[in-house]
Amino acid sequence: MKRRERMVKDLEQDIRDHIETETQDNIARGMSPEDAHYAAMRKFGNVTRYTEETREVWSFVWLEQLLQDARYAIRTLTHSPGFAAIVIITLALGIGANTAIFSFIDGILLRSLPVKDPQQLVVFSWSAHARPKLTGHSGYGDCLNLNRDCSFSIPFFKTLRTHTDTFSGMAAFAGPLDYDFSGGGPARMAQGQYVSGDFFSTLGVNTIMGRPLGMPDDSPSAPPAIVLSYAYWQRAFGGERSVVGRMVRLNNISSVIVGVAEPRFTNLTPGNPVDFFMPFSVADRIRSEHWGHGDRISDPSVWWSVIVGRLKPGVSLAQAQAAATTMFVNETTHGATPLLNEADAPAVKLLPAAQGLDGETSEIAPMFYLLMFAVGLILLIACANVAGLMLARSATRQREMAVRLALGAGRARIMRQLLTESVLLSLVGGTLGVFLSLWGIKAITALFSSGYEAFPFVIAPDWRVLLFTVGVTFAAGILFGLAPALRGARIDLTPGLKETASSLPGGAAHSGRWFRLGSALVVAQVALSIVVLIGAGLLVRTLRNLHNLNPGFDTRSILLFGVNPAAAEYTDQKTAQLYTDLQQRFASLPGVISASYSADALLSGNHSSDNVHLDGAPPKSNVSTEWLAVGPDFFSTMRIPLLAGRTFTPADFASAAATNATVTAAADASAKVAGSAGPLNVNPSEAQAAPAPVIINEAFARQFFPNQDPVGKHMGNPQEDEPAVGPQPGYLIVGIAGNTKYNSLRSAIEPTTYLPQVSNSAHFELRTAADPTALIPVVREVVSRVDNNLPLFNVRTQTEQIEQMLFLDRLMSEISSAFALLALVLACIGLYGLLSYEVARRTRELGIRMALGAQRRDLLRLVVGKGILLVLIGAAIGIAAAIGLTRFMSTILYGVHADDPLTFAGVVILLTLVALAACYIPARRAMRVDPIVALRYE
Repeated sequence: MKRRERMVKDLEQDIRDHIETETQDNIARGMSPEDAHYAAMRKFGNVTRYTEETREVWSFVWLEQLLQDARYAIRTLTHSPGFAAIVIITLALGIGANTAIFSFIDGILLRSLPVKDPQQLVVFSWSAHARPKLTGHSGYGDCLNLNRDCSFSIPFFKTLRTHTDTFSGMAAFAGPLDYDFSGGGPARMAQGQYVSGDFFSTLGVNTIMGRPLGMPDDSPSAPPAIVLSYAYWQRAFGGERSVVGRMVRLNNISSVIVGVAEPRFTNLTPGNPVDFFMPFSVADRIRSEHWGHGDRISDPSVWWSVIVGRLKPGVSLAQAQAAATTMFVNETTHGATPLLNEADAPAVKLLPAAQGLDGETSEIAPMFYLLMFAVGLILLIACANVAGLMLARSATRQREMAVRLALGAGRARIMRQLLTESVLLSLVGGTLGVFLSLWGIKAITALFSSGYEAFPFVIAPDWRVLLFTVGVTFAAGILFGLAPALRGARIDLTPGLKETASSLPGGAAHSGRWFRLGSALVVAQVALSIVVLIGAGLLVRTLRNLHNLNPGFDTRSILLFGVNPAAAEYTDQKTAQLYTDLQQRFASLPGVISASYSADALLSGNHSSDNVHLDGAPPKSNVSTEWLAVGPDFFSTMRIPLLAGRTFTPADFASAAATNATVTAAADASAKVAGSAGPLNVNPSEAQAAPAPVIINEAFARQFFPNQDPVGKHMGNPQEDEPAVGPQPGYLIVGIAGNTKYNSLRSAIEPTTYLPQVSNSAHFELRTAADPTALIPVVREVVSRVDNNLPLFNVRTQTEQIEQMLFLDRLMSEISSAFALLALVLACIGLYGLLSYEVARRTRELGIRMALGAQRRDLLRLVVGKGILLVLIGAAIGIAAAIGLTRFMSTILYGVHADDPLTFAGVVILLTLVALAACYIPARRAMRVDPIVALRYE
């Protein structure tokens, strides 16, 4: 009874809709509005009742019809809870995945800098036709995507700061760098960034405790002061409010904590978190290995700081850029020490700080753009899936639509009603998708956090994410609802109202059109799934290739950790003694097979390179080589084969230490004289130095000494345009080692030169007989007994370090595989739904076939063949699309081509097998059709 009452109400609504349409038609024929209303009411309904309702509807027709459509849609969907649940869950998965990935794109790439009025902040970069003649140059990864240099000298920054006509504020920063930080507990390494005294005021960044650094702090006579970042304050000091005013030690100097920065500000450069900020004035007071010789503060040829400026109101970017270029040209070509010529065309370019300071985002951005493309395809698959379900459902509603049309409902109204149902489903799915995206954000952040000590980005939905989700929700509702709405509005009334089997859902009159459209949707799902699956397959194969790559040494059972004696005021001589002592202590530990050390750990992402001049080569024809300083027993500890010659001996280390001391003394003397009275020419006879013994790798020998034995040959220091200063002892080749990967698994093996390690920080390598991590407490105790002011850093196994290097590759592989699995499931659900509907629609036909002698295997072949045919068509289209799209992935692949046939074939086979499973269930249903029942089926 209730259902009949609802149907009566629905029909009454249709009658009112048609009366409205009839009234408009009567008016168009020339009748007055009153006569037109009366004629329509007399034809279709009760005059008194309709007159009262028409007066209410007349002023709010659009709004009331929308509410009516919404109410009817809700009633209709509640009668089909299973259908509604499947559609909502499918849309929630697609919308949720898109919202989660877009949240990361927003938080990493789109969010504005955490400063006051970030749109007014610009970053400086420079270009020239030639490299300037610099004493020192450093970059810290702030402007990786600029293809320009953004490092400047402090004197140039001070010159810019006086130009108040263009900029309302200027600031400079450099780093972050590792420093030995003690005072909040045991000594540890912390990331410190140098900033100018006007850094906080220019950026508009405040402190939650204490005060920010100011101009008085950036003075050589001022006591050293630092400001902690909020995250480091919480991590290292437990959020103690008494931290302000506390004295701490940075390497070799004491400093006072004057404030804690507000939580939202971690650093200007995204992804480069800073633990504390310190003024430039302490740069030359802190003993550090990060810088060699030269005055970082007053030498105009030492370029190491990034400059940002805040434009004055009314000053355009072009005006500021012209003014900055003029000062840069004057500084570099007409300064006290010219670094460039006017013919080199030096110029400054200003970029919005949010665009120029990219930092870690340059490495992460391609990954998220690729994931955004993948989840976009998943949303299209979900929409095609839902559209197929809606089409199948609309076929069962042909009689309903025909009755409504017969009662006067316009085709536009039918379309609007069906689209209202689609948008309503999409809104519910989008709401659920938002909750799923919150879970997805936490899951992906947890995966990221496994590769970072602290995830350097804040990911939280904001107005951009909300706007994106709303837009995607409505777009999805219209996209998957448009085809069913068009089909529902084009029903032919005469066959639609007949109660014959051929005109009922899926009858012969309309099955062809629906079949073509429904099949096309399944083909589209399969094609899109193929693209996602192939992309994920290529990434999985890349990760496997990197894991299986032989780096040239044995990576098993090695414990790595770093020690930085420079932070504890060790001299080079004392450092060499420390390394010898530690190596002997570690080698004598139970369970340690051998121990050594090197300037950088292999496969750590760090490397050093320089030029050398080969004896007998033309003048100034230098060759490039990578350098790695190593300790005794390094090659045997890492199990790198020695192909010719010998390894380093204690005499080699003593000779290298003496040469290093001589060259360092000469360089220091030259720097002091150059800073006051011009260059210094050191007489080689007064500073004799023996050639440093070196071992080259096989790639070096093959490239530069083909068909020769390089052992015993001499290599000179690089020859430049200007005469060399100080002793130039060169290098003596004493051995050839096997090729190994140096800084990265992806990098090609380059010519590499090994030399004895006699100074600077070192990374120790301990090869163990069992689990290396079990030795960590013992190693800490050994170092503490030698010197408790020596903090260990980067404590991990070699295997863990490789996994850390492959972190982004593994993350990409895992996330893309999850999305590919989701795409595969959605596509197979679509295929299953289509075939299930086909079996239900053709039940009578199947019964006739069986009555005429068809075997069950024939019905199985009929249904499965239909499904496999659709899969093969979709696979062919998907492969063609993938060949065109995956080429954009070539830069992130390794050991596999973007059009790798093995990956393509594997994906097609996987999809076909899964599709067979999806086809089998409807096929079994077809095989079990009872001919007697089927022949009476209506």
